This record gives sequence, structure tokens and C-alpha cells, in this order.
Amino acid sequence: MDSPDSAAEPPIEALRSVFHLRETRRDDDRLLFYGESLVPERMLVREVWGAFREAGYEIQVASTRGGHEDVVIARPVSQGIDGIPWKNLGLFLATVVSTLLVGSLTWYYTPLSELLANPLVVLRAWPFTAAVLGVLATHELGHYVMGRYHGVDVSLPYVLPFIFPFGTLGAVIRMRGQMPDREALFDIGVAGPLAGLAATVVVTAVGLSLPPIAVPEWAIRGTGQVIVFNNPPLLDLIAGVLGQPTEYSDPSVAVNPVIIGGWVGMFFTVLNLLPVGQLDGGHILRAMVGESQERVAAVVPAALFGLAAYLHYGLGYGLDESVGLWGFWGLLSAVVAFKGPANPVDDSPLGPVRIAVGVATFALGALCFLLVPVEIMSV
Repeated sequence: MDSPDSAAEPPIEALRSVFHLRETRRDDDRLLFYGESLVPERMLVREVWGAFREAGYEIQVASTRGGHEDVVIARPVSQGIDGIPWKNLGLFLATVVSTLLVGSLTWYYTPLSELLANPLVVLRAWPFTAAVLGVLATHELGHYVMGRYHGVDVSLPYVLPFIFPFGTLGAVIRMRGQMPDREALFDIGVAGPLAGLAATVVVTAVGLSLPPIAVPEWAIRGTGQVIVFNNPPLLDLIAGVLGQPTEYSDPSVAVNPVIIGGWVGMFFTVLNLLPVGQLDGGHILRAMVGESQERVAAVVPAALFGLAAYLHYGLGYGLDESVGLWGFWGLLSAVVAFKGPANPVDDSPLGPVRIAVGVATFALGALCFLLVPVEIMSV
């Protein structure tokens, strides 16, 4: 495929067959074709996408001039990294720092006074940082590699720094190009969860095999309450296979913090596989069942709100536990669902192999689901 620097002349005649062209303009590297579409927008894209793609361009359709005129926007396809990705690197380094700080203070029980006296003490949390970022980066790189394989313009991962409890909000990539067909949509969507789960299993197994850590007396006394991250079924399954414990009766002993990297991978897998909008689950289900995916997506926010209500009113959990968590994701999933899914140019159905892989992926995701991921317990 042609690179942006060597993109051929755009196929104007192919566009004229479905578009009444009145004016052409150039805006930096983009070409803007003004006129009136002779067919519905999705049909226009489907009819001319292949010719423009072969010439090295992505296209999209928009309205302009008060909505009285259509514009077809063609820009060269980017198939590489232009220069040094400073934003990606900056966010990654910031997340390394945030996970080291949070890991040191929270999971390795480093007193704040010791950290202030010797900031390099944060380096004791490097296994935690490597575990968490390894799982998240592997997930997003799965999307990235498969996006490049299918010729879709995708960004490098953006890792997001945060504070308690993990030092990160996760990672995302941007898909800037048109999705060519359902196969590409499925492959890109499913690659992240499967790659991330593979990394999660490895990280969890390593964490379970590492020795536990000592919990200092001041951390045991604390405030009389602790935040407990309950085990997903997959974590218990891995621990059972390895014959390793996931908790200790002695409060002065805690599991190795590397296991938390596995927990993070499992929890983010559940969230990413929600079948709404342009989350991974939305991509996968849209590719599997077509436009019927939007009917499923409409139910997801109500289901999450219902789950939060059941935990609070039925089981008596507080708003600061998993109730607030599922309520927040109910709201977020409603926003994501409202924006709609990615619509491929070629909407031909998937074959049985990909359908089976999709079902298996959602089944693996179910092994990571917990009704109550987080709760507060007295000690």
C-alpha cells in the first residue's frame, strides 16, 4: 500500500459516480471535495472506499455550509510512526512514576516519612509497576499490531497515570481510520483482550510463585478497616492449578503485590468486554451479529445500574464499595453506547471460526467477573 508521502492521485472519477462534485480544495495533507452525495452516506463510502484506499487515502463524509452541502474528506493513510511519539512516552513515564509511588505506599507498605527521606525507595515497587504496565501494554499492543496488520490507522498506546489504588486508569489507543470489514473489526477488537489475558495469566502465575511480603504493625492497626479486592474465578483457578494460596490467615503476611497486576488485568478485561459502543466488547459483538449489537448495548447500562441497586438495597453494600463502581460504569457505558459502534465499510458476516473465537473470548471474560470486586471489611 502506498505511504502518505507517495499517495497517488485520488480517484476522482470513482467519486463522481456517486457524488456531484462542485469544488475541490486542499487543507494541508487533506483533500476536500464539496458537492452533493447522490446516494446515502454509508453507500457512498462503500462505493468509493476501495478505490481511494488503493490510492493511499482514507475518506469520511461530513456536512458543511449550514448542512446544505456534503464534503468528502480524503487524507493520506499513515502506516508508520511520524517522529518521536512524545505524548505516548510522556504519559508512559508519568505512569511509571505514579505506579511506583502508589505501589510503594500501598502495596509495599512504605511509610510516607521514609519515602520523603529517600525517594529512591519507590524502586522497591518495580515488580508491581512491571506487572501492571506489562498487562495493560500487552492488551493495547494486541490492538495495535492487529490494526497495522489490517492496514487501519491506529495510534500507539496511551497509558494513563492516576492515584490509588493502582496508579493508573488503564491504557487506550486511537483508531483513526475507517474499518474495512467485519473481519478487521473483529480481529482488532479481540486481539486486545486475548493478548491481555495471556499476559494476565503469566503475571498471576509469577505473582503466586513469589514469596509473600511482611505487613508492618502500623499497617495492621490502621483505622480498623481495610479495602479488600476479591478474587475473580480465573485467579482462584490459576492458584488452584499451582497449589498456591491467595490469602493468609496471619495478618502480618500478605500476598506478593505482583498478583495485583493479574487482578488489574482481569478487572480491566471485564470492563473492556462490555458489549457497548467502541469498547472491545462492542467491536467484537458488532462484528459477530451486525447492527443487532446496538440492541444489546442499550440494555447494558440498565443492567449495571440494576446490579448497583441490588448490591446496595438487596445486599446492603455501601456506595463507596462496588455499588459506586458499577453505578459509575453504568453511566459511562450509557455515554459510550450513545456514541454508537464502529461501522465497517464491508458488512459481510463473519465465518464460524471467528464466531467461535468471539464466544470463547466472552466466556474467558466471564471468568474474570465478580459481583463484588471491592469491599470494605473491619479488622
